Amino acid sequence: MFNRFKSAVIGAVTGLEPNGYAVEGTQYNKATLAPKFPYGRPHFLSLGDDEVQMSADHKLRPIIHPNRPLPHDSGYAECVNAGKSRWNEDQAVYRQGVLSRVSQDDTGNVKKFSIPYTYYGIFDGHAGVGAALCAANQLHHIIHEKLVDAQDDIWVDFSEKTIPASKPRDLLIVGALESAFKEMDQLLSEDRNKYQAAGGCTALVALFILGKLYLANAGDSRAIICRGNSFQPMSMDFTPENERDRIRRLAEEQPSLLGKEFTSKEYIKQPKSGDLGKTVMFRDAYMKGWAYKTLQPEDLKMSVITGQGKRSRVMGTIGVTRGFGDHDLLAIYQKTPIKPFLSAHPEVQVHKITATDEKEVLVMGTDGLWDVVDGHKASEIIEKSINAFEGKRFISGATCLVGYARGSLVNEHSWQLKGGKPASCDDISVFVIPLLPYRLEYEELVEKYIVNLDSEAESDPN
Repeated sequence: MFNRFKSAVIGAVTGLEPNGYAVEGTQYNKATLAPKFPYGRPHFLSLGDDEVQMSADHKLRPIIHPNRPLPHDSGYAECVNAGKSRWNEDQAVYRQGVLSRVSQDDTGNVKKFSIPYTYYGIFDGHAGVGAALCAANQLHHIIHEKLVDAQDDIWVDFSEKTIPASKPRDLLIVGALESAFKEMDQLLSEDRNKYQAAGGCTALVALFILGKLYLANAGDSRAIICRGNSFQPMSMDFTPENERDRIRRLAEEQPSLLGKEFTSKEYIKQPKSGDLGKTVMFRDAYMKGWAYKTLQPEDLKMSVITGQGKRSRVMGTIGVTRGFGDHDLLAIYQKTPIKPFLSAHPEVQVHKITATDEKEVLVMGTDGLWDVVDGHKASEIIEKSINAFEGKRFISGATCLVGYARGSLVNEHSWQLKGGKPASCDDISVFVIPLLPYRLEYEELVEKYIVNLDSEAESDPN
């Protein structure tokens, strides 16, 4: 993979975060603490130390994909940013697990039943690599524990011979994901004085179990299902722009969270001292419409949400509102914690898999992809890749998506798309996952266990 690269030593991997992440009253320098997990690329890439170093070449930005197949030949590809941060702050992971149930009949025969599942996760770090590394190494263990806690009830629902609508099961699995996200965030909070400050990360998780896809999203990474040249959104971005109402209402209900320089009010235009005594247009957090007021000195405070669109920020500092970590993040204008306005709670979408061929795929990507590629373009690229390649169509699809978003280097500091528009300069990570195998896996499971249950019922004299 890297035989065309010259040897390079980029330096020791530390995962240091900016000094802006600090809690008032800390009595020691967190930079002296060791990271909880050493920096590396996703485990399934199987990169050696030299290859990990070279993967962070900001000038070449190599596109990297696995040498060995992922489950059902799923595709993955990534590339580093164009100098935005020292290391690639994205992380990705997949795991396969089993929920087991053991039963014993009246004759003492022991039978073991197993429900398999597959998990994929993408984590986009900011202010360092720490939180994303922790999530990639720990979240799947937490999710497994939550599923095990509910597995008896999940099995009872599955074993119904009529295979019901699955609402109880859906709620159990959704709840497992929601509680796992909360626990992951709590773990980062507890660890932040034991290890190097972790910064934060967004989280996008796909769980395939019992013929369904459960897609949990906290942040601005995104997932879509592509079918030919069409697509279905499976997540929404959580940004200060679209969570403006939630954050402003919280600020109004708990003004102590705002410090001395922010307000829950919103203005058409940020007022200045020269506007004192003038009539200005504003709205309180509970308002959808606008009203007028005479500007007073206390109205010169900055709104808790600043900017518009991709430039929107919470307290002028951070552009995402959900994810893990950021427990030590302070507003850049004053030493006020921002974490109370951020949430680790995911939105979970449930999708029954009905795919009839391998051309229906789930695409998961960090915002480095979606900043320059929309759903229509992504589905077009995927369709062409699947039709053009045979054996490695999903790896090719992921690689083509990353390659398109990365663009080409036109001079030392500029990457451009084919049409001349600016390309993505962020880290880019993409999974392309075929859905058909998970539908077939479920059908085989139903055939195996439900038929067995019917046979047992027929042979039971009672």
